Amino acid sequence: DNFSQVTEFILLGLSDTQELQLLFFTFFLLAYAMVLLGNVLIIVTVRTDPKLSSPMYFLLCNLSFIDICYTSVTIPRVLVALLLGHKAIAFEGCMAQLFFLHFVGSSEMFLLTVMAFDRYTAICRPLHYTAIMARGVCWALVAACWLGGFIHSIVQTVLMLQLPFCGPNTIHSFFCDVPPVVRLACADTTLTEWLMASNSGLISLGSFLVLVASYTLILAKLRAHISQGNGKALSTCVSHLMAVTLLFMPCIFTYLRPAGTLPTSKYVCVIYTVFSPVMNPLIYTLRSSEMKGSMWRLWKRCRA
Repeated sequence: DNFSQVTEFILLGLSDTQELQLLFFTFFLLAYAMVLLGNVLIIVTVRTDPKLSSPMYFLLCNLSFIDICYTSVTIPRVLVALLLGHKAIAFEGCMAQLFFLHFVGSSEMFLLTVMAFDRYTAICRPLHYTAIMARGVCWALVAACWLGGFIHSIVQTVLMLQLPFCGPNTIHSFFCDVPPVVRLACADTTLTEWLMASNSGLISLGSFLVLVASYTLILAKLRAHISQGNGKALSTCVSHLMAVTLLFMPCIFTYLRPAGTLPTSKYVCVIYTVFSPVMNPLIYTLRSSEMKGSMWRLWKRCRA
């Protein structure tokens, strides 16, 4: 029992202005539709085309599934609030949203790190690629990503449930997350905030540094062989690095510090909860001629 008196929280959202709420509803609806359609198309294409059986596409299929889960944790609740004006969320619902947000979000960070390792192995150690990235190894790596995300999220949620909440109950965001919720606790949260920052912040920073290091090695390898037709691969790696930066930098800014040291802009949260999942299908798919060819063949089969 955490002795909480608060039974529900009020999510203030992004704006109280009626015109802006309509604009935000349209934006979130279009973004969610793009995430669902784009990632479902990727999953169906990979699952139905035997040519897309390499580890890269297996990991991409898992990334698409994670992005669908990640956006489904927050965006449907936001759409209901914007459409019906119902901003209250039960205490249990808030903790559940926080748990699944960190569960799926940290799993995605770990998976992106695995994907960077896959690209590094394929480009820098091509002769050993098949042995290193065998199917069983890929399944084990994906399972490890989900397990790591689960352990991280359990720690965050348990730390949060130990805090008493007795008012106020207004959250200056459009979803329940650690920084805005922990500020509402009726106790000294200094130690808890540092523990949470060490957990989420170090995961974000550590994963990002590993990604940057792997892509740096890849880019160095590609630049050394640029004359052999690796220009497109070089451009693809740069776009992938931009995509992970779009996800990790706002997360590092949000989580790598105690919640009370600096207010977190709720608009910064839009970057890693909405923009990044929308961009992932575009960046990881449209730059692959093999994937575009498979999608075209799928389209022709559907029309036949």
